[in-house]
Amino acid sequence: MRMKCLIIEDDFDSRRVMQKMLHPYAYVDVATDGEEGVAAFLGALRDNEPYDLITLDLIMPNSDGQQALREIREIEKEFDIPPEKAVKVIIVSGLDDSKELHDAFFLGSAVSYIIKPVRRQTLLDEVLSLGLPLEKRPED
Repeated sequence: MRMKCLIIEDDFDSRRVMQKMLHPYAYVDVATDGEEGVAAFLGALRDNEPYDLITLDLIMPNSDGQQALREIREIEKEFDIPPEKAVKVIIVSGLDDSKELHDAFFLGSAVSYIIKPVRRQTLLDEVLSLGLPLEKRPED
């Protein structure tokens, strides 16, 4: 089974770099803000093709990462997804802000945090630490 990942990131270069890092191991979708990310997450659940991993920027237009994460966790409750089956969320941000970290972890149940710029090995190590598979996928 191949991992399915959603990158929610407003910065084009950051989005492209993470997509390139994860592409060999996962089917990767992208969203440019929290609102679009929440819609993609909900659509995937409705299609019975949930995401295994979300990388989520905190500072974005329309709906920021904190708001998006709260909405994602609410949707999981509505779908009766138990906590152990909840999507793994890695916060990716240029902020090294303890309040933002606190809110992401304790209010939004984020499971990891990476400071930008994201390094390939750091991201892959984090994915592995979450218990997600990093199997090379066949080329499309």
